[in-house]
Formats: sequence, structure tokens, C-alpha cells
Amino acid sequence: MTDVATFGDTLRRLMAERGMTLGALAERALFDKGYLSKVLNGKKPPSEAVAKACDAALAARGELVSAARLDLVAARDAQPWQTAELIHRIQSSDTSASALEGLDATVFELCCQYPYRDASDLRREAQDWLRRVADLLRRPVGLRQHRELLVAAGRLALLIGCVEYDMGLRAGAEATRIAARQLAHEAGSAEILAWTHELSAWFALTQGRYESVVDEAAAGVAVAGSHPVTVQLLAQRAKAKARIGDIESVRRALGEGADLLAAMPRPDRPDHHFVVDPDKWDFYAMDAYRLAGADDLAAEHARQVLARSRRPNGGEASPMRAAEARLTLGVVAARAGDLEEALVRGTEALGGDRRSLPSLVMVASELESTLHELYPEEPGTRGFTDHLRSVG
Repeated sequence: MTDVATFGDTLRRLMAERGMTLGALAERALFDKGYLSKVLNGKKPPSEAVAKACDAALAARGELVSAARLDLVAARDAQPWQTAELIHRIQSSDTSASALEGLDATVFELCCQYPYRDASDLRREAQDWLRRVADLLRRPVGLRQHRELLVAAGRLALLIGCVEYDMGLRAGAEATRIAARQLAHEAGSAEILAWTHELSAWFALTQGRYESVVDEAAAGVAVAGSHPVTVQLLAQRAKAKARIGDIESVRRALGEGADLLAAMPRPDRPDHHFVVDPDKWDFYAMDAYRLAGADDLAAEHARQVLARSRRPNGGEASPMRAAEARLTLGVVAARAGDLEEALVRGTEALGGDRRSLPSLVMVASELESTLHELYPEEPGTRGFTDHLRSVG
């Protein structure tokens, strides 16, 4: 029995026994229906996250989790791109189609782990793969293989740059971003080049260089073409314009991005960090509306972000987005006169393990400013400031 058939057959049986449709399962498990369909029909392997979510939604008592793990064991013998074999192929200068496909799949999965995996562990593994690819690039390979390796290296560099910036390693992240841009030029990849502009815009946003955000976003849009990264570049522009106070430009950027997003097909794996999916738009809009003072809209989008991040087992699929959503609800509560709720939300946001330190501090500082403006003498305000300083 193949790896996906074991899990797929079990999932199909459990759905039939419980009279649950795929659409209902997708809603309960908080996974895209199209993606679940591909897992069910053997077109995608089941990840542990989807196995746990489906297991909880179907009250399977670990049956689906066990099936997925059995699939993984079988896959190690069946798939040439499993880690140990792939490393061996790279060390042996194997640039066959299957080896390159396996490398691409590995890089893809690492990018899907960005939202929740420990930052230090993810950085370490991505750096290990980048070193192996770099070693292979120094050996004689064909032109097509050389370009594919450059693209893989570029994507790994993008991922590492994001993780380094999350960890507060500003200089290292910028050096990695520059390396990714050089790889993009060598590979002739407009997509990777556009993402390096997006990283630069993000860095500038959290550092308060809002005009630089606008410039980098414009440069990225110019090279991105129809690629979905354009949507994220427009979102960064909207965030910068909101902080400048140019609300009309915020509306235009959000409208333009929403229109582009609506015309794009929904991705199979929206958990991939360098994929822009419709659900992420709530996250962008939440930030802009909070800064614009549109509290009802900001809170509505924040609640959507939290709902989509929540897993059936109580965990969070996107803890960094969830933290900013809680801070947004904290700001809204503070403005509405509910200091206790504002402090609860703010404290929850600062307590997560997986966080993007610059982004977290940026939004938390906005809550701190609101608290000092509205409740300057309250002990809770001083306590939140002390907590934020200990985090940053």
C-alpha cells in the first residue's frame, strides 16, 4: 500500500462512518478543502499537522495520526527525496531530475514550517541545506541544473533571512537578504528578486523608515509582474502609509491588493511562507485599520485571524499572526475604555514562544503608547511597559 493510500483510505472510511462531507471536515479542521481533497486522493502526502487536525475533527482518537506516521515510515523506503538519500545524492553531485525534485520538495516543506517551528532549529536546518546546495553549485553541472540549484539556494536564503530577522539578528538578516538578491539575479528569477524587495520593505517598516517601505514596495511590484508577491508588497505599502497617516493611500493599496488576490487561484498550501492566500488579507487589513482608527473593522479582522489560526487541539497554526491580532484587540479594548481586557490581550501576545521579535515589538509598542496616553497613572500600564522591555 502506498504512503498516501493508507492515510487516504482511513480518512475516507472515518468520514463515511461519521457522515461528514469534505467541506464540513475542511471547516472543522481549518484546512483548505482543495488541499484536503488532494491528501484524500493521494496527490499530496499527509503532514502531521493535517493528520492531527483531521483526527480531532473526526474524533478518531489518534487513528489518523498513526496512519500518517505509518505512511511516513513507508515513504522513507519509497521516495528518493527523503532527507538521508537526498543528502547522499547531493554529496555525490547527483543532479538528476528526481534529486532536484526532491530538493525542491524539501525547501518547500521548510518554508511551510516557518509559521510555527522553533526559529533557531529552522534556521539551522535551512543553513545546512544551503551549504549543501552551495557546495553542489561549485561543481560542474548543466545549465538547467545550475539554474534550479540557484533558485533553491535563493529560496533558502529568503527563508533564513526571515528567520534571522524574527530572532532580532538584524545585520545577519540584511546580509542574507542581499545574498538572496544576488542569487535571484544569477538565476534570472523575478519572483525571488521581488521577495527580496518585500523583505527589505518589512525590515524598513519595523525600523520606522516608512518612505523606504514605499520605495521598496514600488521596486518589488515593478519586477514581480503577476506573481502573488505583489499582493504582499501592496500590503507593506498600506502598513507604511497607515503609519504616515495617509489614509486615502491605505484604502487604495488595500483595494488594489484585494482585487489582485481575488483574481488568483487559492493555493494548495497556504501555510507556505512565500505564498499569499486570501486568509492572510485579514492580517494585512487588521494592521491598517487599527492604525487608521477604524476599530470595529480592525477588531473584526483580528478575530478572523485568531479563528483561522486556531487548531482543533487548541494549538495555533500561525502564532506570530495570532500575537499581532491579540495586540490589535488590546488596542481596540484600550480605546473603548476596557483597560483590563487590553492588558490581558497584550500579555497573551507577549507570551508566545514562536515570534517575530521586530514585528511583535512594533505592534506592542503601539499598544503601549495607547495605554500611556489613556491610562498614564495605572499600575497595569507600567507593568505592560516593563514586560515589553523584557521581551525586546
